[in-house]
Amino acid sequence: MNLRRKVFLVLMLVMTVCIFLFSSRTSVDSTEDSYYVGRLVSELFVPDFDEWSAEDQQAFIEKIDHPVRKTAHATEYAVLAMLAAGAYFPACIERDPGEIRDGVADIPEKNRKRRALFSAWLTASAYAATDEFHQLFVPGRSGQISDVILDGAGALAGVVIAAAVLAAVYRIRSAGKHAGGWENVADSIK
Repeated sequence: MNLRRKVFLVLMLVMTVCIFLFSSRTSVDSTEDSYYVGRLVSELFVPDFDEWSAEDQQAFIEKIDHPVRKTAHATEYAVLAMLAAGAYFPACIERDPGEIRDGVADIPEKNRKRRALFSAWLTASAYAATDEFHQLFVPGRSGQISDVILDGAGALAGVVIAAAVLAAVYRIRSAGKHAGGWENVADSIK
């Protein structure tokens, strides 16, 4: 296992711990967290928010609480899926055709990529389901199937983003190998 894959695996594990810790917070603490984020979002994007009365600010923060929470759900699982893709994808592009590794020989490259990306989505989505189950045991929290679906959609978005980034990296590396080195890569991008 190469260093890059190890780094992505460690980051993926760190992300799962962060998700677990956020999910372990009681409903009161979770609400305070989302109100804090809602305040930050409001201060950044709502003109003259600081000049509103405290009551108007709080009313607005409460109004955007649901979208803030759902965006957080989708984002955290998009990040988890991107990290999982980074952990799984390098293994499939660094093998030579015909090389036997982990008991698998000569799977076509396209299928290895698809399998790696699907595995990244499945890992994040499965973790979402276990996380919602975990929330059943946290005071004031509940596990929601709709949140698992939302988290899976976020994971899918993360996989799509990761696939685009990895494809760009792969193209740049291929251009560097086939175009006579890294000096020509910059020219091919222009």
